[in-house]
Amino acid sequence: MIINKSNRLHHVKEYYFSSKLKEIRTLIASGKPIINLGIGSPDLAPPKAAIDAIAKAVLDTKNHSYRSYQGIPEFRKAIAQFYNNKFTVDLNPDNEILPLMGSKEGIMHISMAFLNDGDAVLIPNPGYITYTSVAEMLNVKPIYYNLSATTNWLPNFEELEKLDLEKVKIMWLNYPHMPTGAIATEELFKKLIAFAKKHKILLVNDNPYSFVLNEKPLSILALDGAKEVALELNSLSKTFNMAGWRVGMLLGNANYINTVLQVKSNMDSGMFYGIQKGAIAALEMTNGWFTKMNTIYTKRREIVWQILDELHCEYNKNTVGLFVWAKTPNGVNSKLFTDELLYKKDVFITPGTIFGSNSEEYIRVSLCVDEEKLKEVLERIKIA
Repeated sequence: MIINKSNRLHHVKEYYFSSKLKEIRTLIASGKPIINLGIGSPDLAPPKAAIDAIAKAVLDTKNHSYRSYQGIPEFRKAIAQFYNNKFTVDLNPDNEILPLMGSKEGIMHISMAFLNDGDAVLIPNPGYITYTSVAEMLNVKPIYYNLSATTNWLPNFEELEKLDLEKVKIMWLNYPHMPTGAIATEELFKKLIAFAKKHKILLVNDNPYSFVLNEKPLSILALDGAKEVALELNSLSKTFNMAGWRVGMLLGNANYINTVLQVKSNMDSGMFYGIQKGAIAALEMTNGWFTKMNTIYTKRREIVWQILDELHCEYNKNTVGLFVWAKTPNGVNSKLFTDELLYKKDVFITPGTIFGSNSEEYIRVSLCVDEEKLKEVLERIKIA
């Protein structure tokens, strides 16, 4: 290299799964029959209607030009209708919805839109790694708030009030929670809204897991006063098996949305028309779609529970989402525990250490693997 990398990258490591998957590919190339239970990338197909819609759009030569940064009107209307039907949330499709190329893009755009050098953000521990990475790249101080099994992985407001909140601008939330699968209640969201108003903090709830093994989907925007202090990110990646399509959305107050649009409009040139048409078709699916997907995930989760029983791990059956969160036996460090499984059983499971210091004794098992492979993992684990 003839020049050095930027200072903002000095404290930012390569994304864990990027580096770990390189190692797994090397092991597979050497002949190891690795089964990957680490990644939350759905292996099931998107709705046929969505595939048909994008296929039709691709054949129309008029559909290959630049598109609006805000998405086509009918896509925003489909999102508004979906939120009204599923969450009882009223959104103006003209100015309270911003389509994104995945919600991960939104985390960066929101941060760039509202944070300055030296500001601070509240990040859950454990929590999604990207919240911290983005903060560090933007020279923003991450302040971690504790989540633990004793509070069912929900914030402790007494502890929150004791933190130095003077420079905090954003509080990242993620319910249903990744990696633990904990779900929020209306009461929790009410407390968070009051907390945010008191301290003038913008809440951002990252909400892609609401419809996976969850009987009561909930949006923070359904609560009174939420639009004053809260935004919500959502995605079609998990709900409709469209992770590779990169379809996300940001929802909330028009002023907040317009501020984020100032960043987004300088960073991309709009989502491909065909993908938007496919996304519309997905959002219009009936409840039968969710029933079908959750029937599959229920069967898979039952096998994962058997695997965890064989590993002598503790877990909570009253959680939701695409993963099962479990505590290692006797408090074994999760990296040591998962590396032993990888090298001795040819099974990769995500160590909880990557999600924060509060999860060093936990592992996360993905449900994005078919029953046959999960049963094979179970057999491997049973062999001494």
